[in-house]
Amino acid sequence: MAFSSTLPLPKQTIQRCRSIGKEISSQVADLVHHHSTVGIERSVLRLLGMNGAMAKDGLLYPVANQLIDELGDSGKLSRGALYAIANACLHFKLTPKELDQKLASETLNLNEMADLEPKKVREMAKRLATESVSNLRSFRKKRAAIQTKLTAKTKTTTPLKYVIVATGNIFEDVTQARSAVLDGADIIAVIRSTAQSLLDYVPHGNTTEGFGGTYATQANFHVMREALDAVGQEVGRYIRLTNYCSGLCMSEIAALAAVEGLDCLLNDAMYGILFRDINMKRTLIDQHFSRTICGFSNIWIMTGEDNYMKTTDAVESGDQVLASQFINEATALNAGMKPHQMAIGHAMEMNPDYPQVILWEIARALMTRQIFPDSPLKYMCNTKYKTGDIFTSHAIDTVLNFIGSLTNQGMILLGMPTEAVHTPFLADRSLSIRNANYILGGSQGLSAEIGYRSDGEMATFALDVLKRAQKLLEGIHRVGIMKAIEKRTFANVCRTPTGGKGADGVFAINPKEYFNPFASMMGSRI
Repeated sequence: MAFSSTLPLPKQTIQRCRSIGKEISSQVADLVHHHSTVGIERSVLRLLGMNGAMAKDGLLYPVANQLIDELGDSGKLSRGALYAIANACLHFKLTPKELDQKLASETLNLNEMADLEPKKVREMAKRLATESVSNLRSFRKKRAAIQTKLTAKTKTTTPLKYVIVATGNIFEDVTQARSAVLDGADIIAVIRSTAQSLLDYVPHGNTTEGFGGTYATQANFHVMREALDAVGQEVGRYIRLTNYCSGLCMSEIAALAAVEGLDCLLNDAMYGILFRDINMKRTLIDQHFSRTICGFSNIWIMTGEDNYMKTTDAVESGDQVLASQFINEATALNAGMKPHQMAIGHAMEMNPDYPQVILWEIARALMTRQIFPDSPLKYMCNTKYKTGDIFTSHAIDTVLNFIGSLTNQGMILLGMPTEAVHTPFLADRSLSIRNANYILGGSQGLSAEIGYRSDGEMATFALDVLKRAQKLLEGIHRVGIMKAIEKRTFANVCRTPTGGKGADGVFAINPKEYFNPFASMMGSRI
């Protein structure tokens, strides 16, 4: 029997899992290489600064949607949105933003213009893309300077304390976020309004009504970013802002988030497929472009493996979680992301009634930390087994905080004692943050003071999960990622390559005419 500060996980098994994950991700790369989506093309317009909206049926309808709809109807979308905009800029002698204004006022119709000489159009398209990428680089440098200035004043310790706001009203969200920061929160996540992931457009402007959360819009991003920078100056800490980059508009959300200075985005390889029934091809293609934007803009992505544990037993589904983490890592690397930008997700979702459950939770959390050493891991609270018993809920959250500190997680999504009763009040969130302040502060350095038995329960549990994950990955590789999803490999949910929402938004690109240099300019490896 020996003791060690780490669990005895075979390096060759971890390397094999990583290698299989890379091979699985190549299947996604092939799909991405030959296709685009309406979401990606709208993202290109967003990156060009075309973020206006026109009045339509009593609503503000994004110019990006209108233009892509028109290009699709005219059969010109296979060349890409950038080609069409470059052609229009040359034809009308306007900038993309000037085009956006005229399209918003409906004084211009791009389908009425002639196609100019392709070489000149491509030269203009490359120039527009270069200018846009340069602007993104400037936004990134500006955000980094703010972060450096505030971080230099007060040392930030990990795990970072991550809390949510979800009033439906962005201005009420600001009030809640400010209160949380004053209590000690490090990351504010604005929960997105229920089912926004199923909207194939990004709402325009500030919103004050939302069910279960607040709409993710560029204007709302701006309001919260400005508020967090202000309160960050007050407390002398940099406050990170998080939103959701999943669903039918994930790449558009990434583009807007990069412009407005968000730090983290929820972005997962399979969440939308499994839990929102979004077409798998649409999801995987959109996701690549969204991650390329995130990687270039130094936005952390947060993966959603914690959701698998909500539809299956968390003890039994550990191999699914780990296999998905390897796939998420590989697809993110293909998009040009660095490991330190991947906040690999997991959660403390095992049934609290299991004997030795705390040992197993420690084992799984430490295993994840060891396998992804450079990732700012996102460790999520227990929600599946929360009830109206707020005292037991608070005890479970205390254990979460302790395990997060012990296993050196990058961030902890704090649980709320009343989350199974109602949307948490300010006081409920304050209790959670005070709990975390005590546990995380009081246990700093604990991981360096203790060791683990090589033949103990925790080592045995973690090794079993790792071996099962390797076997699962090998099975996925044999049949292909899409067939594996169809066979209920993850979360016991079946989806098909042709089913799901948004399938009609996927199209094969014209290899001779399609032009979109954004991905390669921002570091995509595909």
